[in-house]
Parts: sequence; C-alpha cells; structure tokens
Amino acid sequence: MKAPERYYDFQKDISGCGVFGVINRKRGLIPGDMPIKAMACMHDRGNGLGGGFAAYGIYPEHADKYAFHIMCDDKRAVEGSERLLRQYFDIHEFEPIPTRKTLAIPDPPIVNRYFVTPRDGGAEDMLDMPEDDYVVAVVMKLNTTVPGAFVFSSGKDMGAFKGVGYPEDIADFFRLDEYKAYIWTGHNRFPTNTPGWWGGAHPFTILNWSIVHNGEISSYGINRRYLCEHDYLCTLMTDTEVVAYELDLLIRKHGLSWDMAAKVFAPPFWDEIERMPEDERELYTALRYTYGSGMLNGPFAILVADNTRLMGLNDRIKLRPLLVAEKDDMIFMSSEESSVREVCPDLDRVWMPKAGEPVIVDVED
Repeated sequence: MKAPERYYDFQKDISGCGVFGVINRKRGLIPGDMPIKAMACMHDRGNGLGGGFAAYGIYPEHADKYAFHIMCDDKRAVEGSERLLRQYFDIHEFEPIPTRKTLAIPDPPIVNRYFVTPRDGGAEDMLDMPEDDYVVAVVMKLNTTVPGAFVFSSGKDMGAFKGVGYPEDIADFFRLDEYKAYIWTGHNRFPTNTPGWWGGAHPFTILNWSIVHNGEISSYGINRRYLCEHDYLCTLMTDTEVVAYELDLLIRKHGLSWDMAAKVFAPPFWDEIERMPEDERELYTALRYTYGSGMLNGPFAILVADNTRLMGLNDRIKLRPLLVAEKDDMIFMSSEESSVREVCPDLDRVWMPKAGEPVIVDVED
C-alpha cells in the first residue's frame, strides 16, 4: 500500500484508462460478474498499475452504518487505525475484507472493514459538527496521522475495492463475483502523471461519493489548494482525488444540484456565456466567478455515483470517449461500446453525450 519511494522519478508506461458503469433504475441487483466482464473487455486500456470497482447496495444488513474500508501496510498500522476509530466511533462489527490468493496480486496490503456510527456526543476536538462533516474529518485525520493506513471507502451500504493490478485481477482478489449491487462502476488505470500504488488506484471516494476517471486533471494544483481552504487534505499523489472531494463540497456542503456541479467542472466557454439569454448569462457568470478554482482543466471522462444516482460527464471539448446505452431498466456508461455489448448485446439505445453535458440517471424511490 505504501507509495513508491522517489515516485517523482518513475517512468510512464503509456496506455489508456477505461471506465464502466451500470445502474438499475429499480434497484435490481446486478451480479459482480457483469462489471468484471465489461472491464476485462477493456484490458488493453490499462497496464496493470491500477484497477478497481465501487458497488452500491452490498451491505443491506448494515445500511444505517458507515462502512470503512481501510488498507494497512502492517500490524502497527492496523492497531493505529483501530485506536483512532474507537476514539471517534462505535464499532459495531469488523472483519478482514474477504479475499482470495491470486498470483496476479503477490504482495497486497492488509484490508479490513469496519461498520461504525459516530459516538454519542462526538469527540471533544470535533464537537457540534454535522454528522457527515464529522465522518469526513475523521477520514482526513486517519489518512494523515496514522502511518501506513488509508481509508479507501467510508460510505453507507456501499464499498470501493481497488489496488495495483488489472481490474479483473483486483476483482478476483476481492471476490467481487460474490457481490451484487444496483450500481457498479469500474476502472482500468494507467497512472498519467502519478505513481501506481494501492491508495492511488480508482475509485476515489468520500462518504457515499465514488469517482472513476479517464484522462488527466491538469488543474490539479489549483483544485487542491482550493480544497485545502475547505479542510480537505489531498494525500494520494494523483490528480483524480480532487474530483471526489469537490463533489462533496459543491453538492453536499454548498447545495448545488448535480447539473450545476457538472457546469462547475466543465463550464461553458466565455464566448458561449456572452451569447446566452440574460438570466442564463448571469447564472453561468456567477458560477465561473465563484467556482473558478473548482473548474477541471484537461481531458476527462468521469463517472460519479452515490447511493441514488449515476452521472457521466465529459470535458467541455470531449477529449476522452464516453458512451451511454440503455436496456430496459439498466443504463450503461463506458469508454467503449464493445464492453457494453460484451455484457448486454441487445441494447435499446446507444448514444454519445455532448461535450460538457452530464448524463444523470436516478434510481426510483
């Protein structure tokens, strides 16, 4: 799990990331075999330095508790992370995350999961915090103060599973073929400008948010500084981490809609704004002025999920591929049509979203 030493000297191994997502609008459970097979179809888009999945609806018996997935380098890191968790949470159940031995994953970290709720009254150093802010603060504290430990998932009734390897290797290691979920996302990574290590693989998560990304966030520096002003600490040495934290800031804390958050990430160009009707022009001008430091520069296709919806979004000139398809109650989003056809050959509809235009799919209540 430890980041590579002298990570700034690493050599690029060029390939191309791949993303896949599927949602059942009626909360029908989708076997893990589907996203695994779809990601395996895009094997050549990665180079074995990162793969992972996020799944929603996998812990119904603990749906009211936060499911902390924690990676640790060694026993000391496990003890330190558990000591900190007990300081801030009641731990209702904990266990090693079920895994199987595989030759493709020779030296994995220790991976445990804890089902927790905030302690009554909270801890003294976090008094009067809203519950979600409390959980985020504990995640940031653990990731920055416990050597060798990292929280890679912290939502309710969901979990992220990721590491160094191809997606099908990571799925085999975490036994994802044994899970069922109503939303899945998957990612096949080659590190663009960052080292390939367990903590830096996709998905990136905070609370119920998960994000997978194909491309490069060249605005990472200013995005990171902006987030630091709002108490988010970026520690994973990769550009995509900022997207997960910005989602939490813009939508949960600032109350923006998903569509407005997408317009912060991929806003219209100024010459487009100038040609808009007055009310739209005022809105988008205000968004650009207020959230300029949150804009994502560079080529990207991202899939965003929480417990209620899945969103796909391209950068504003569509420098990375993103396809959407429908079949009955299921919506697919992927880097390639071939991966969707691999798991669902007979589709009702297939289309390519426009640049900067989000596709947002809700599950029914």
